[in-house]
Amino acid sequence: MNRRRDDGTPAELSEASQGYLLALRWMTGSGGPAMTASLARKLGVTTQAASEMVGRLAHDGLVSVSPERSLALTAAGLAAADTIFRRHALLEWLLTRVVGLGWAESDEEAARLQSAISPRVEAGIARLLGDPPTCPHGNPIDAAAARSRPPGIRLSEVSAGEEVTIYRITEEAEEDADLLVYLERAGLTPGASARVVEASTSRDSVSLEGPRGRTTMGLRPAALIRVLPGRADPSLFHHVPDAVTRLYEAG
Repeated sequence: MNRRRDDGTPAELSEASQGYLLALRWMTGSGGPAMTASLARKLGVTTQAASEMVGRLAHDGLVSVSPERSLALTAAGLAAADTIFRRHALLEWLLTRVVGLGWAESDEEAARLQSAISPRVEAGIARLLGDPPTCPHGNPIDAAAARSRPPGIRLSEVSAGEEVTIYRITEEAEEDADLLVYLERAGLTPGASARVVEASTSRDSVSLEGPRGRTTMGLRPAALIRVLPGRADPSLFHHVPDAVTRLYEAG
């Protein structure tokens, strides 16, 4: 078994191992099947490579494999995945609001840095940022936050003429760097208000009038975006303390 850190998570998880745990966290949490082949497709690796990594994670007590070969995170694996996601989210806040990186860039950099953060540094970053309950894309930062927040509805299911508030960009959407860039440039970020101008299944598209004008996207990416009807409660959306954001502005 791997040596453990003070918070109980493995001390020496490679970046690749962390990617597998986060992928399994999303796959099992969304209710879909988690098999080695589907995990390999999600991560863009061969089934053999995925099988070898699953074997290592199972040996370390982080993943269980059923007799039917379905995969699940053990209690230790889920704790590790939750910790990784939380650190990743905190780093994304830091990189976007203090360093000034875009969404897509911050995701890549956070993946490189997350394994190097100790529990003490993690707590310090959280305090600095005002203890955000979500990542910058609006996804709950931990299980406690997830239980206290509404689920939202798919943007693809909203009818033309309705006013909505962008609520969260789901974890599946976060994997599409081009989509993240598009949404950020259009100002379609959590807390932003928009009006659905057109929703057409025949054209496979949704058009919005948002903070920076009209934008159009396909129904598939729209299905990965959650919104709330009308003007949502502002307290649902985290704001990094002004003193912290001014560090970036001063630079």
